[in-house]
Amino acid sequence: MKKHLILLALGLGLFSNVVLGQTNGTVPKHLTQLKQVQNTVINDPFWNRKFALWSTTTATDVLDKFEGKHLKSPEEQKKNNVLENFDKVAAGKKGQHAGLPWFDGLIYESIRGIGDLVGQYPNPALQARLDNIIDRIDAAQQADPNAYLNTYTDLMEPGHRWGDNGGFLRYQHDVYNAGMLVEAGVHYYKATGKTKLLGVATRYANYMSGLMGAPPKRNIVPAHAGPEEALIKLYWLYKEEPALKQKMNVPVNEQAYFDLARFWIENRGNHVGYPLWLSWGNDKSEAWIKAQKYKEGNAGATARPTWGDYAQDSISVFKQKTIEGHAVRATLLASGITAAALETHEAPYMLTADLLWDNMTGQRMFVTGGVGAIHDDEKFGADYFLPTDAYLETCAAVGAGFFSQRMNELTGNAKYMDEFERVLYNNVLTGVSLSGKQYTYQNPLNAHKHSRWEWHSCPCCPPMFLKMVSSLPDFIYSSAKDRVYVNLFIGSNAMVQLADNKQIKIEQKTEYPWKGNINLVLNPDNETEFSLMLRIPGWARGKENPMDLYRSDLAAPFTIRVNGKPVKATLEDGYAVINRKWKKADQVMLELPMKPRMITANEQVKDLKGMVALASGPVIYCLEAVDNAGLDSLGIAAAPMKLEFRKDLLNGVNIVSGSAVAKDGKKSSFQAVPYYASGNREGAGYKVWVPKK
Repeated sequence: MKKHLILLALGLGLFSNVVLGQTNGTVPKHLTQLKQVQNTVINDPFWNRKFALWSTTTATDVLDKFEGKHLKSPEEQKKNNVLENFDKVAAGKKGQHAGLPWFDGLIYESIRGIGDLVGQYPNPALQARLDNIIDRIDAAQQADPNAYLNTYTDLMEPGHRWGDNGGFLRYQHDVYNAGMLVEAGVHYYKATGKTKLLGVATRYANYMSGLMGAPPKRNIVPAHAGPEEALIKLYWLYKEEPALKQKMNVPVNEQAYFDLARFWIENRGNHVGYPLWLSWGNDKSEAWIKAQKYKEGNAGATARPTWGDYAQDSISVFKQKTIEGHAVRATLLASGITAAALETHEAPYMLTADLLWDNMTGQRMFVTGGVGAIHDDEKFGADYFLPTDAYLETCAAVGAGFFSQRMNELTGNAKYMDEFERVLYNNVLTGVSLSGKQYTYQNPLNAHKHSRWEWHSCPCCPPMFLKMVSSLPDFIYSSAKDRVYVNLFIGSNAMVQLADNKQIKIEQKTEYPWKGNINLVLNPDNETEFSLMLRIPGWARGKENPMDLYRSDLAAPFTIRVNGKPVKATLEDGYAVINRKWKKADQVMLELPMKPRMITANEQVKDLKGMVALASGPVIYCLEAVDNAGLDSLGIAAAPMKLEFRKDLLNGVNIVSGSAVAKDGKKSSFQAVPYYASGNREGAGYKVWVPKK
């Protein structure tokens, strides 16, 4: 794909003076754009218990803590009740903002994630609670004639909207918060059919699209990515449901929303070139912006400062060759670029997404799917800088997962879902404890001490976690013309719509990720020919990572049976293709080699020389100190390992056990548990990467 996209882009002038919007590129013929199969119902032994917990305990816990209910004194509760920010704005008050400037966005993200869960697991009380919050948001917006709403700026810096008059947009998060509001409005409408929040979102989108854009409009871009994809989702909603526009009590111009998203993507790098964040440092750069130095000289009325590599704004994103800066911002921007490519099929967008994803997964992604190695600025490191004590924010893993899923949707290539799966079962799942009420922000691979927190001064990760897991049902299956794609192995039921109004009901049963058996029952309306596309994970084919960043010792065969008879399926872009005339109750069984394996890193990863990680299926394992005495002195022996399900441990998990050797040469044994379950018994530490003896 990459070679084809590069040639296509060269032909269209990407490396000369391409004028975006005039590109006539299309998706190459061998790329298959997929359509998500929505309204999938999960019924799975691994996931059911988790969703029952997240849709009740975790959802309630997140809302409670944003209201300060975890604090003991009524005074502290009131002081830290983030929702009261909206009430103060609605009442025209000033001062006393609870939380950081981006807490509006975290509330909107929580509404999106919890709303999607309520749509899947109806909960009248929880939905009523969300509706009450939405009423308060609506009231706050109604207080402004332009529909502007950013509670921090309104309460604390009312003269600095959008960073004007010496404000600092990178801290205020005006655009980011607005984008998360738009996204919440779209998702809440789809989940519940209610339009109040969608109306708030549309009014805000109208205001922003009238204010921001090419001259004579304002040169304002998000200092934190995320709004790009949100505006595209709003565009898609009204494009796909034109009758909805008549139900809204606000004007709708969906093309303007898409054009604004494009402007935000394409206008990165279009600034005065200062401040020089890396050489000046954050303090001097911030002071320079607050003094409005960027307006001096002949910069003009549309002049703005650069937000730097940190916010993917030093150069045009179409000139980037590597993924840079704050890892959450970078992955969310890449998701927005890929979403735009789904709509336009323009070569600069496709090639940029391709280059960024290849760099992320081929040189900068950790074995658990984590990204963002460096604590300072929460950013990506250089290629092959993958230390065991890396930062790896939960939010960044969520962003990487969304990016990979969009790339699969754009191209029909299974390698993107391989990496989505890596992220999901490891760095995302570890973000919330088994109790559903404790969380992680950083997720290093090896840690001497690792304890989860009840709440955080910047609790951005729980809302992002909820956004990801609540989206999961839509990622299990997809379709394209006469093809049904099985992307994830999760027990579920779905109705797939193919070309010519063909409908296929599909049921999946599995004990994945603990066992490799996947059973499918297909029920087409009538006997009909189509291709079933079964993703064969790279780890099951001896390709641990599509860019060979990680390698494993597993290359066992997989088997496929249709109605009990073995079939030989061809592989296409990582999918096993089974084309036949299907009839009601046809059964397909896929068996994947579920056994322990050792993973080694690419030789260019200096930090991991002589070390191995353990895995089985999509799950990465770690050795916890609570199970392994003298962990710091242990090395794993190259001997057979055992995989065993332990119902009594960590809510039921597979464990990997085998032989170990201490530094003094004394033989012993080890026990490894899934990485996502670490830190649920005690915070004594763990290791993913262990010396190989």
